[in-house]
Amino acid sequence: MIPRADAHGVGQVSQFRGSEDGYCDRMGARILVLNGPNLNMLGVRQPQVYGENSYTDVIDVCRRAAVARDAEVEVRQTNDEAELIGWIHDVAREKKFTAIVINPAAWTHTSVAVADALVIPEVPIIEVHISNVHAREVFRHHSYVSPIAAGVIAGFGIAGYGYAVDRAVDLS
Repeated sequence: MIPRADAHGVGQVSQFRGSEDGYCDRMGARILVLNGPNLNMLGVRQPQVYGENSYTDVIDVCRRAAVARDAEVEVRQTNDEAELIGWIHDVAREKKFTAIVINPAAWTHTSVAVADALVIPEVPIIEVHISNVHAREVFRHHSYVSPIAAGVIAGFGIAGYGYAVDRAVDLS
């Protein structure tokens, strides 16, 4: 796992390549996991809703799921919507990822721009949420991302990320 700041110094990026030595020699599934605003505050922000786990724990769940499937995963988080959209555009331009797992957080319910960007790369999209958004406030019941996604995983805590990475590998 290699945490580093992105070019803008805003987001967090962690990369991990599956296999015993930490690197994958073949081009298999390469999953990009994107996280939206406030997810960097997991474990601090409303633990009664989001649990006690930290963002580092999310990265670990994604890494373990990738290793189990001999896949590669890169995990990113940003509080800047333009940065998230730029990362999605890069998937289309660079063609180095075979699927996207995304927790758009608040942008799930508000951002047509994120939804519009997600159709550009033409890779499977898995939407994931830590809490069950359908059992929460009414405004959280609508998602601009769900109609684009191959599937939605919600309400299983951070374990949902592992399920999402696993399914993304299947769809890659």
